[in-house]
Amino acid sequence: MDLINITVLIATFFLMEIVAWLTHRYIMHGLLWYFHRDHHARDNKGFFEKNDFFFLIFAVPGSVLIMYGIELGINYIPFWIGMGITVYGMAYFFVHDLFIHQRIKVLKKTKNRYLLAIRRGHKAHHKKLSKQDGECFGMLLVPLKYFRQFK
Repeated sequence: MDLINITVLIATFFLMEIVAWLTHRYIMHGLLWYFHRDHHARDNKGFFEKNDFFFLIFAVPGSVLIMYGIELGINYIPFWIGMGITVYGMAYFFVHDLFIHQRIKVLKKTKNRYLLAIRRGHKAHHKKLSKQDGECFGMLLVPLKYFRQFK
């Protein structure tokens, strides 16, 4: 593994935050609101949601690029792009599903300002029950106003 491969993985990871923001804002709160609506419902009682369908949007390209990269050899760029997408997907699962929504109770009583800001931003996002007028569509990049609440 060389510096170029690591750079591609890290750059892809951070670019995925932009892709996730755009997907969340314009697809989940747009054309595919049907699948995302139950994620905003206050009375959602099940462990799984229709919203969980969206993991495929990210998992399939990441997996395909990793498999293609393995065919070429892991020193080729497609493998490392696929790894960047997959690492972002893992971060999304841990931060969004485990930490924010507490599907499994993890870091419930953290005092970390960054994690608290992420949680606060996501709560602000969920205050809106419709697909319009949303805010804070990202996961890892949170507006500064949510940090300032935890001095």
